[in-house]
Amino acid sequence: MEIKLAKRMDSFAEGIFQVLNEKRFELEKAGRKVYNLSVGTPDFPVPQHIMDAVVTAAKKPENYKYALRDLPELIEAVKTRFRNRYGVMLSDDEITSVYGSQEGITHIALPLCDPGDIVLVPNPGYQIFSIGPELCGAKTVTYDLIEENGYLPDLATIPEEVLERTKFMMISYPLNPVCKCAPESFYEEVIAWAKKHNIILVHDNAYSDIIYDGRPGRSILSYEGAKEVAVEFYSLSKSFNYTGARVSFLTGNAEIVQSFKRLRSQIDYGTFLPVQYGAIAALTGPDGMVKEQCMEYQKRRDALCGGLRGIGWDIPDSEGTMFAWGKIPAHFGDDDTAFVMKLMEKTGVLCTPGSSFGPLGKGHVRFALVLPVEQINEAVKAIDGSGILKKVSVDTVEEVVYTCCCDNKI
Repeated sequence: MEIKLAKRMDSFAEGIFQVLNEKRFELEKAGRKVYNLSVGTPDFPVPQHIMDAVVTAAKKPENYKYALRDLPELIEAVKTRFRNRYGVMLSDDEITSVYGSQEGITHIALPLCDPGDIVLVPNPGYQIFSIGPELCGAKTVTYDLIEENGYLPDLATIPEEVLERTKFMMISYPLNPVCKCAPESFYEEVIAWAKKHNIILVHDNAYSDIIYDGRPGRSILSYEGAKEVAVEFYSLSKSFNYTGARVSFLTGNAEIVQSFKRLRSQIDYGTFLPVQYGAIAALTGPDGMVKEQCMEYQKRRDALCGGLRGIGWDIPDSEGTMFAWGKIPAHFGDDDTAFVMKLMEKTGVLCTPGSSFGPLGKGHVRFALVLPVEQINEAVKAIDGSGILKKVSVDTVEEVVYTCCCDNKI
């Protein structure tokens, strides 16, 4: 029998992370030291009080039934977190849990878009921003994020004919992969713009607790009028390292939140109750570890970005997220994929080619700050010692070849 897959599967080729992993396994098998700075998986432990809450709940047989809904205590915990952290007052109908922001962003277009509707997504940007809408038949149109504009969208340049068909716009600050934060003026501007054009804003707020140099981590919902046009995904994965538990929340505009909640009731039967109790412990527990972890990420950022600048590679300081972003050495042109593979082969350092985040990412790389400072220092030293940052001139190559030939070495 011939199996014919859906045409949508044509766009799901082997991802760059799989390719990098295969190369990593080759290097490790050969006994090479590998510094994996490619995937943004936190390497910090889950706080003990969160694990204790999960374990206690998991010992109770009644917690193995279908959850069917969010525990009232969980909703209260989210309200408490947003009030204390962002100064945002939420009501019960403005909150619903999601099985991780990845799942939520994948499905958010389903209750919002009909086939042919437009969704605005950033370029460069996180891949799922585009994949989700396209899976439900919507069309994605990119808006450019460029250094000259502070990696903020130039709203005035989006054509009117696009705006007329746009259902929602994906935004996310601090922004993966370019590691920039948005000023207060941007939130005020984009909320007013969205109201004017009747466009919903969907804000992915995964990294507001990983932000550097004294910047405040913001929620779009803290700005006047936001709840009229905006919803926000808030995740426990990066702040509390609760990644495998898959807990996130959609918050904001009650009509959108409730429509999404109704959709998800057709997909699953709620989050496993012990996982919910762990989330309650995270949201209501001490916040010191979140701040300490952010300080440790900043030390890693300083070691990586400052260390690379010290050896001649101009990687700017990340403003937020658990990543760093910069241009590849000029003598590699804009072939970021070739550079990443060469870097891995010569130094054992793995990072992600910027082109995997969209055309405007070409010629850049993203590093994940997922190794201790000591290992990041080792990685910088390996890069420096490899010579990969130095362009070899034609004259030097010809001289080496001539010398080797004369000495009968080639």
